Amino acid sequence: MLFFVTRTKSNLQFKRVYSHHVDKSSGLICDQSIFLAGFYPSKDYPDKLRRIKYFDSVNNRNLTFITNNFYLSAITIANLYKQRWQIELFFKWIKQNLKIKSFYGYSFNAVKTQIWIAISVYVLLAIIKKKLKIEHSLYTFLQLETSEKLF
Repeated sequence: MLFFVTRTKSNLQFKRVYSHHVDKSSGLICDQSIFLAGFYPSKDYPDKLRRIKYFDSVNNRNLTFITNNFYLSAITIANLYKQRWQIELFFKWIKQNLKIKSFYGYSFNAVKTQIWIAISVYVLLAIIKKKLKIEHSLYTFLQLETSEKLF
């Protein structure tokens, strides 16, 4: 099953259908079943959605999410959104350090295999750098155009 979790804009127009019980001590403010209001939004997504409002005590602000997932708990949905930044940082690290510009295949197995190969090469080069006692950073060592100047 595919689902999404996204932040809402402050001007989201919706019609509340049902309010689910929430544990306010967890930071949850509300968990609602809604339909989008407005002519175009209701035409573009006519199905029921879930609106979750959460207080982020670390940053001292309210966050509101919508999702099409009605199976996971509201706090799990809020935590999924909070963890998305870690996923973004992971993919940024992959792009910067493993030099994967595009994938050769798009199936789960193809992407996973290409990432594991790139990580393996990265680790092997880190071991070589350490064994040869190369003082340059691993980033510099991995640069193709500068690697010839190292020796």
